[in-house]
Amino acid sequence: MTTLTLVGLLVLALVLALAAGAASGVKIGAEALGAGLAAMMGAFFGPTAALPAVLVGLGVLYFLH
Repeated sequence: MTTLTLVGLLVLALVLALAAGAASGVKIGAEALGAGLAAMMGAFFGPTAALPAVLVGLGVLYFLH
């Protein structure tokens, strides 16, 4: 696994975490906060939860390979 692959997977995980966070934020909080604010908050908090797990997973894959 090369460094370029690791960076590519990290960027992909960040983009997917942003999209998933925004979508779940809209689904959960659109009625109370409005769709725009709920999407922004979801896009902020989605990567906060996903990126540490992605970093640990990529680290394990890098050292096991």
